[in-house]
Amino acid sequence: MTETIADDIVAGAHRVSVPRGYRFELVKLVSQWRIRLLVLACWIAPALFVAAVSQQSSLPSDTLFGRWMHTTGWAGSLVVLGFAGTWALPLLTSVVAGDVFASEDRLGTWRHLLVAVRSPRRIFAAKALASLTVILLLVAGLACSSAAGGVVAVGNQPLVGLDGQLLTPADAGGRVLLAWVCVLAPTLALAAIGLLGSVALGRSPMGLLLPPLVALAMQVAQMLPLPVAVRLALPGYAFTAWNGLFTSPAQVGPLLIGIVVSLVWAVLATALAYLLFLRRDFTNLAYDGCGRSAITTGLLPLAGLAALTVAVVAVATPSTGSGIEQDKVQRSVATAFAHLYRMQTQQLNRPAVTEAHLRVTAACNKSGGQVAPEGAGNDWRCVVTWHLPGVAATGTAIYQLDVASDGRFVADGDGPKEVNGYFLVRTPIGDAPNPLWQFDGNVELLDTTPKG
Repeated sequence: MTETIADDIVAGAHRVSVPRGYRFELVKLVSQWRIRLLVLACWIAPALFVAAVSQQSSLPSDTLFGRWMHTTGWAGSLVVLGFAGTWALPLLTSVVAGDVFASEDRLGTWRHLLVAVRSPRRIFAAKALASLTVILLLVAGLACSSAAGGVVAVGNQPLVGLDGQLLTPADAGGRVLLAWVCVLAPTLALAAIGLLGSVALGRSPMGLLLPPLVALAMQVAQMLPLPVAVRLALPGYAFTAWNGLFTSPAQVGPLLIGIVVSLVWAVLATALAYLLFLRRDFTNLAYDGCGRSAITTGLLPLAGLAALTVAVVAVATPSTGSGIEQDKVQRSVATAFAHLYRMQTQQLNRPAVTEAHLRVTAACNKSGGQVAPEGAGNDWRCVVTWHLPGVAATGTAIYQLDVASDGRFVADGDGPKEVNGYFLVRTPIGDAPNPLWQFDGNVELLDTTPKG
């Protein structure tokens, strides 16, 4: 009888496997009311938002692809993606990963969990995997819901890319899906930072605030006139680098760099959280964070990684300065105008032309030529010229450009009025948006396009 009881005790003392611990932690997360609300919101709210905005007379034209929400359902998903990268995803990683360890400190349940699992390593793995699963579920909800809402409300129509090229519905849908997949990398980086904050800061609310604060700092850095190497070496750049997928050919260089940097940050931050977790004293009921070791073990390695990635990117890429140069701007404007001019020609039932026939060129300067034509700013001015077959006169159009530091620009038509002076053009089947009135473009920061 005694031997049987002893055997039962030994059997009950076996460590819980990672899959069992993962299922347990996943159930704990999903059972929280705020997680359930977030899942419902991510799977329902984007569809309702895109469908509602698509039916409005005024569109968020200051948002990338917002001006095309009346034209194709895929534009709405990209509008949601832009908002998610700026606000939603940092907050979601904060609520999920930033609280997964701190909640045990607040509730004082570490002793019970250790007795049940009997392995801090497996506890960390189970909690990290459970939080990752929930975050992936939330991101998938944002992507699927926004795409479904747009396609149902507007339709599966072609999408105008950032170079004016018209993407087929299948191509547009594939690129939209790929763009959502690409932002998983910086999302994982923020989630890993949330895990690190949750472990290092204990029950302190700063653990929850760490991912959005880091995301905000990276957004501010992207708005500053920083060199290309610094901009690309920050994991937050991948939240906007998906823009390059919507040009032909795709500008994948900056995107790939942003993804690799984000994944390196994710691995390092997770490893640091793991080391801090294994070194903590679970017998101390008054534990309230790692204190000084949170700085030496958590903050300093990440700062060193930032310096290292800046150095590596600076050596690996040929670009210097802001990456926004006169010839790049001129090529981007001329390419987009040529594609969009063909679209306007089709709308007005005029004789078809090709980009080769048009021979579009652009002459751009900054501040009326008073400053060097480089860098971001809203003082760019471009004069576009083109040639029509059989017409001796040369066509000209003027655009005022607002170029952001990440290379995205908005070209606002400034005449002549019959080309880009009106928001709508009169077509045989009714009024339609004038593609030349205002359009978005993208200047690749890296020097990968041949000059000339």
